[in-house]
This record gives sequence, C-alpha cells and structure tokens, in this order.
Amino acid sequence: MRTSDIHFIAASCLFVVNLFAFVLYGCDKMCAKRGWRRVPEKILLLIALFGGSLGALAAMVLFRHKTLHLKFKYGVPLLLILQIAGLIYLHIF
Repeated sequence: MRTSDIHFIAASCLFVVNLFAFVLYGCDKMCAKRGWRRVPEKILLLIALFGGSLGALAAMVLFRHKTLHLKFKYGVPLLLILQIAGLIYLHIF
C-alpha cells in the first residue's frame, strides 16, 4: 500500500469522525431544546477524543452548545491542539 493511499484513508476516517461529532452535538442541542433524552456528556467527549474534536468544536460554536461547561470549553480545544500536534508529528497533516 502506498503512502498516499494511507493518507487518503486516514483523512477520510477523520472526516467521517468529525462529521459524526458535528451531527451528534447538533442532535444533543436539539434534544436539549425539546426536552428529549440527551446524549451523555461522556459520549460527546469520547467522540472528540477519538478524532472528532474539530467537528465537536465547530458544533459547539455554531449551535452555542456546551460552551459554558468548563470540560467542553477548555477540553475540546485542547484535544484539537493535541490531535493537530499528533498529525504534524506523524507527517499526515
């Protein structure tokens, strides 16, 4: 397998995880507004941890969701910084 194939697969996986994070945060905001059952905070943070931090942060800003919770306000941007640093270190970025 060529290096370019590996980069394409990694980028595709990151795109899907971030899209899923974005949609999940948006669904949680909708559920909060309607009084429905919510997505647990642990799940929201785990999806950010496993590569979805950019999508999570974008959803937090766009939907104004979880922006007052300190673990989200500081944790998600920190995860994003660490993930970018990891990608730079691995030369995938």
